[in-house]
Amino acid sequence: MSDRMPEPGNEQQDEAAAGAVAPPAPSFDPAPPAPLGVARALTGHTTVDELLERLADADHLAADGHTAVYEDVHRGLREELTALDARPAPAPTRTHDNRS
Repeated sequence: MSDRMPEPGNEQQDEAAAGAVAPPAPSFDPAPPAPLGVARALTGHTTVDELLERLADADHLAADGHTAVYEDVHRGLREELTALDARPAPAPTRTHDNRS
């Protein structure tokens, strides 16, 4: 409870303030997706270059669409690195046929 007594003549202001509703927040349209302008240098490895070029697909998507592109590129790069670690298949050996 308040000990403050309303001043004469302010009763209308107090009532107006109590019933006042804040104006709605201004709405805004977010800017459309735009390329970041990040240059991609070629690696000389065709598959890796193609995967890195795929990152440009995210330039035209809203932020919530970037994850799918990044995961796809990451998966492809991981597969390429795994392939580099794979041991090459043994060379076929030549067998000599001693039949005369």
